[in-house]
Amino acid sequence: MKIRKATADDIPSMMALARASGAAAHWTEQQYRELLSPAGKVHRLSIVAEAAPEVSTPSAPQKGLLGFLIARLLTAECELENIVVSPAARRRGIGRQLLGSLLLAARETDIESVFLEVRESNHAARAFYENVGFKLDARRKSYYSNPSEDAILYHLIVR
Repeated sequence: MKIRKATADDIPSMMALARASGAAAHWTEQQYRELLSPAGKVHRLSIVAEAAPEVSTPSAPQKGLLGFLIARLLTAECELENIVVSPAARRRGIGRQLLGSLLLAARETDIESVFLEVRESNHAARAFYENVGFKLDARRKSYYSNPSEDAILYHLIVR
């Protein structure tokens, strides 16, 4: 597997991965194009995990994206906006490697912490974040819709 910066060529695969994950943020193609644009108004880190053909197995894709991560970089903090792993490639450490790449990038800059929000019912994601050291910060009542649900906020100090 290879972790690399996302490119505009990755947008169709990123959108397909997001559609396959009910908990992921579902952005439009235009939103992906804007976030990958060097002229974008908001600075973001967009990285992908790409399958390595030489290690493919019947249960893992031979090529294509296995997952991606998008984070908004602010002055001293970073917001993890989206992290998605293909359903067929979950529980293989891909999410951890994507997050590790984000944390490495954060440590190489002036970013002091990473924060995120997640649906209260997304127990797998919450367990993942807590396992890598994120701490529960707060709750936003009825933040999500369809269905109405609280958002759970987490943060991780990286310095």
